[in-house]
Amino acid sequence: MSGRATVRAWRPGVTGVVEVLHAHFPSHAYPSHTHGAWTVLIVDEGAVRYDLDHREHGLAQAQVSLLPPHMPHDGRSVRPEGFRKRVLYLATERLGVDLIGAAVDQPEYVDPLLRHRIHQLHGVLENGQEELEAQSRLTLIEERLGQHLRRNVIAPPDRYDAGVAARLRELLDAHVTEGITLEEASRLVHAHPAHLVRAFSREYGLPPHRYLTGRRVDLARRYLLDGHPAAEVAALAGFYDQSHLNRHFRKLLGVTPASFAQPWSPCTRERPTSRAAPRSAGSR
Repeated sequence: MSGRATVRAWRPGVTGVVEVLHAHFPSHAYPSHTHGAWTVLIVDEGAVRYDLDHREHGLAQAQVSLLPPHMPHDGRSVRPEGFRKRVLYLATERLGVDLIGAAVDQPEYVDPLLRHRIHQLHGVLENGQEELEAQSRLTLIEERLGQHLRRNVIAPPDRYDAGVAARLRELLDAHVTEGITLEEASRLVHAHPAHLVRAFSREYGLPPHRYLTGRRVDLARRYLLDGHPAAEVAALAGFYDQSHLNRHFRKLLGVTPASFAQPWSPCTRERPTSRAAPRSAGSR
């Protein structure tokens, strides 16, 4: 890595995520500072060393770092070529202030599943079009972080609950175009968001966001077959825009909405490559 520092930061429209930051620092070193949010950090290139509560820590690509709010820390590259990182800043109440001490004691985790989930969530947030998927992935990330922080507490087993899954499916079916947030569904079903995602996935074999996308693609197919122009179908079926519809439509059906809606006749036959000479009237 070389060149100038590059930073991209934005505030996604997902409850609980106050900021997302993607950065490449060839030489920059952070002075000691604090954040008013939980900092979930992964490193994609290089390695980082930082001090937290007067103790030195290191973060490599295989790890996840969770820095608690209001605790001073700094940051610098271990290697001369710098580092590249991605960061989620989560609202303090998402993990709670009672777990700050546990995070100070153990801010790094070697957890491939957690890191992969964080990587997936960054992709969803960067896309900015899959709100329910972002909420679902964030909920599972927060649950796993909480498990690490409470590793000395025996958690109750995850229950299988077909009734919860069925009620969530009813809500999704009733809100196909406008959608429903995971928090709203949680309140209506009276179940924790993480339990909602797990119960639904176990019962139906796919997560809620993928189920909702499939329902929207089905709805788009009906609109297309009814003669609506492909340019109008995205909004009618609940997609962010036409490119959003096109991506999911191709993923599920292998063709674009415009191709799907092309007129077709079962009587159509392939024309021969060479034509026979027309017969004269007298040869009939």
